[in-house]
Amino acid sequence: MADRPITIREALSAALREEMQRDERVFIMGEEVGVWGGTYAVTRGFLDEFGAKRVRDTPIAEMVIAGSAVGAAMAGLRPVAELMTINFAFLALDAIVNHMAKVRYMFNGQFTVPMVIRTTTGGGKQLGATHSHAPEVLFAHFPGMYVAVPGTAYDAKGMLKASIRDDNPVLFVEHSTMLQRRSPVPDDPDFVLPIGKSDIKREGDDVTIVTFGKGLEWSMAAAEQLEKDGIEAEIVDLRWLRPLDLEPVFESFKKTNRCVVVEESLPMFSVGAEVAAQLQNEMFDYMDAPVKRVAAMDNPLPYSREIELMALPDAQKIVAAVKEVV
Repeated sequence: MADRPITIREALSAALREEMQRDERVFIMGEEVGVWGGTYAVTRGFLDEFGAKRVRDTPIAEMVIAGSAVGAAMAGLRPVAELMTINFAFLALDAIVNHMAKVRYMFNGQFTVPMVIRTTTGGGKQLGATHSHAPEVLFAHFPGMYVAVPGTAYDAKGMLKASIRDDNPVLFVEHSTMLQRRSPVPDDPDFVLPIGKSDIKREGDDVTIVTFGKGLEWSMAAAEQLEKDGIEAEIVDLRWLRPLDLEPVFESFKKTNRCVVVEESLPMFSVGAEVAAQLQNEMFDYMDAPVKRVAAMDNPLPYSREIELMALPDAQKIVAAVKEVV
């Protein structure tokens, strides 16, 4: 089937609809997912199409949403629970970290927890310090669950379908400012991408840029600017923070000998720190410069739009980091 350009929002909606049509065990639950059609309109029309049994509006209670989804998954259903924003996932940490991620291990595989928690992440929308976190890496710290962070519509559809079909729990993280971004996506109900595989989004010989989520957008813009200066950047999109696939990063680094890691998260104890440590451990003989990291400033995100954007990464900060190592 042919590819057609659609938005990330449309890709997510298509993935959910196709999986609900394919498997009657799949159902959606969360705040405003039914009558309202989802905070970001991803589930608009689903209530009419699938009915209230499979599209369930919930109270404003994140611990209840996540905990109920764990129980439903253990009982044989395949819930897709929506948390309006990852900032509210902190209210459900016990259900996510102690139950969702641990049940299969603690029961020696007698129970599986085939569930997905969809949520949005990131700043840039003047929502203040407590509503602008990008803490995906916190959840990737815990074994027993997967963490998906797509950066394109193509990846969003293929990764969400794979997450729903898998028998392990997945935290599926979407960026709230990227839902309108378009890219070609296969119009195919069997289109699924593998779990835990990074992807080369741009080839180059001079520097490796490792990124994910919103960082992909900034990195692609930076690469276009660098190209004008004769610097060819190779961009590796991690896509998954757990499982973390660094083989494409290592292979790229063997060629470029330089690396910049880009993420929206805070710099302390971050994805950038992990990638830098792994490169130092595995690729030391290929290293011609220190690994540079581009992340948000290490402070709560300001409310003022101008200052908020100053605190976040952008293409110019990536260009500056690349020129330091090249």
